[in-house]
Amino acid sequence: MDSHLFLAYDYPVLGAFWTVMWIFLWVMWLLLLFRIIVDVFRDDRMNGWLKAAWLIFVLVVPFLGALTYVIVRGRGMGERELRHTREQKAAVDAYIRDAVGAGSSTDELARLSELKAKGDITEAEFQKAKEKILH
Repeated sequence: MDSHLFLAYDYPVLGAFWTVMWIFLWVMWLLLLFRIIVDVFRDDRMNGWLKAAWLIFVLVVPFLGALTYVIVRGRGMGERELRHTREQKAAVDAYIRDAVGAGSSTDELARLSELKAKGDITEAEFQKAKEKILH
């Protein structure tokens, strides 16, 4: 057997733990950098030069840049994320209301026919309202 062949039992458990920990920290670091870069471009109160300066600072001196950014603008990151989430939710809700509103003509017609059956509206009023709904 070759003396350079490493088997699974030759790799210590603590070595596996350290490998997993470093991979985890590396992934977390990439997520933090991505979050900072997204936050820089999401902030509409910063001008282009300030965005470029933060971006260069975070990319050229990554650890110091990311730490400084989180210290200086960390609270605003959460507020901007919350505002963005609320805007997205409002857009989805508006889309759902529009989509449901387009199909609600049958509900309106059913309500009108109930009003006509009760005698609350006349046949002429029913026909006029029905034409409004259908057109």
